[in-house]
Amino acid sequence: MNITVIGTGYVGLVAGACLADMGNNVICIDNNLDKLRQLENGIIPIYEPGLEELVKSNVLEERLKFSFDIDSAVKASEVCFIAVGTPQGEDGSADLQYVFEVAKSIAKAMNGYKVIVDKSTVPVGTAEKVAEIIAKNTSMPFDVVSNPEFLKQGNAVDDFLHPDRVVIGSNSNRATMIMQEIYSPFFRTGNRVIVMDVKSAEMTKYAANSFLATKISFMNEIANLCEKLGADAEMVRVGMSTDSRIGNKFLFPGLGYGGSCFPKDVKALIKTGLENGCDMSIIKSADNVNEFQRERFINKIIDRFEGDLCGKTFAVWGLAFKPKTNDMREAPAITIIDALLERGAKVQAYDPKAFDCARIYFKDRITYSQSAYSALENANALLLLTEWNEFRRPDFDRIKTLLKTPVIFDGRNQYDAKRLIDKGFEYYQIGWCQAICR
Repeated sequence: MNITVIGTGYVGLVAGACLADMGNNVICIDNNLDKLRQLENGIIPIYEPGLEELVKSNVLEERLKFSFDIDSAVKASEVCFIAVGTPQGEDGSADLQYVFEVAKSIAKAMNGYKVIVDKSTVPVGTAEKVAEIIAKNTSMPFDVVSNPEFLKQGNAVDDFLHPDRVVIGSNSNRATMIMQEIYSPFFRTGNRVIVMDVKSAEMTKYAANSFLATKISFMNEIANLCEKLGADAEMVRVGMSTDSRIGNKFLFPGLGYGGSCFPKDVKALIKTGLENGCDMSIIKSADNVNEFQRERFINKIIDRFEGDLCGKTFAVWGLAFKPKTNDMREAPAITIIDALLERGAKVQAYDPKAFDCARIYFKDRITYSQSAYSALENANALLLLTEWNEFRRPDFDRIKTLLKTPVIFDGRNQYDAKRLIDKGFEYYQIGWCQAICR
């Protein structure tokens, strides 16, 4: 099938490469010429395991192409995926200007029946607005479909190639059959395509992300209470997660959620609720807890150093919002490092992949260390902010030698508290009584 994917960001590039890998002819459109040149030369602007190899192999096989020419691409395609950004507006709502601009461009280029697919995360009712825009700008037949993505950064390629489910929101039998044909190669051993109406599909994306965000905030709130009561949040987590009704995913206490999806989608759903007379109290609480969680971590550091961080140096391990990505959007590291700098502290940071993004946020306000251990030199404490695999089993004797004072603030609960205390560390976790480690 001939497919156009408009937008070569995180969603669009993964979708385009994976659709091409299933034998489709895919043209990825972007209005950034420098980015297009990089992609044509095999330079991938985002870090996502397996994506570079997938792009290069499909470009070599001429199934995947990159272009600035949306008019020619639409004319050559049966299906057009809209995968442009929907950034958060000042009021928390999703900014749909790019989606609507693309819809208009598609309409003006149409030369026959097309299926226009909203792949971007958009509020309920967006497909209707897209259809109105297209109808005003063409007399050609078309259908608008909602096909939300459920990709986890760091595992996006595998998620797309082996999805748990594919949600297709369609009010047209013709469009539904075309979408089922596109996704049939991904389900050779079973059918997990879920067909529903368009509005329900749009809602499903927000509901799923907000529920997962709520699980994270719930566990963080329980962990905070555990600290006050002297209970161990890890033991509580294990006791809860073995209940099959609850499960063990998204139930780890830590610094809260970040990235391009959860924070934006939670706020957008809250805004949608307010616009329609629904007070989304549970989801609002999840959002509030998430913001508070970072403040609590910062306060742990301030309390340990008796309110005076001026002149102190902190080693930071991890800048990306999660491992296996270079994405720093809404990363806890941004909030925490900014708070340290505002109080006169110095930061020596290391991350395996996120330095280019970090320089956009911090410029020369922090030191970018060449290795995890060099970041520790003469630091007053280590802050673990992202749980990259290489941080899981470090040389603690070496860490103790490099630090000025053997203090670790673990924002991801990665280490064995008893072992570190036995080695002479002061160790601070999320959901574990600080008095034990002093």
